[in-house]
Amino acid sequence: MSSRASSSSRSIVLWRHGRTEWNAQQRFQGQTDIPLDEVGLEQAVRAAEQLALLHPDLIISSDLLRARVTAEQLAIRAGLPVTEDADLRETFAGEWEGLDRPTLLERHSDELARWSAMSDVRPGGGETRIEVADRMVRAIGVALADVRPGGTLVVVTHGGAARAAIGALLELPTDSWACLGVLSNCAWSVLTENATDYGPAWRLQEYNAGSLPAPALADDR
Repeated sequence: MSSRASSSSRSIVLWRHGRTEWNAQQRFQGQTDIPLDEVGLEQAVRAAEQLALLHPDLIISSDLLRARVTAEQLAIRAGLPVTEDADLRETFAGEWEGLDRPTLLERHSDELARWSAMSDVRPGGGETRIEVADRMVRAIGVALADVRPGGTLVVVTHGGAARAAIGALLELPTDSWACLGVLSNCAWSVLTENATDYGPAWRLQEYNAGSLPAPALADDR
């Protein structure tokens, strides 16, 4: 039986932005436009030096500042422009945005627990994970039309948005998306295109990684 990956399979790298002051303070950022802090910029530079070795074909990014500046570090090293897309933003979290975790637990503990476990809950009256996944997948699909066979698309986005997109692209049941762990700042996940007519269109190659994926020679069967 042949491997599902081939030299013509495209790859998607979903890359979370570097650290911000609100990340360090454990504040819910959502779509509030918070810049990278000094540590976050250093993270972006280090990660970009590695990701440039993948020779990406296209870089798309959330239009929020923390993602844009992260994307720019790769763009400089890869010699590519960055295409911004508001569909790649983090989850809109309404009245939760700006609140730190202790305050969220004090004021909204039940709702926070439900949101952490389920994909159809509106955090702070904002977006469900399903809605976030829909716009993320739409933006990725548009960008993939310009990626050659065997090429790589880098998507610079946010932790929650990336997890929702991965769950949707892997065709996981929405009530299983919570099994995907929290992504670290400037870590990335890699999906490769399924070259057969069987199973989901995408396969998870790396998750929450800080190093480049090693080639997979074959599946154990």
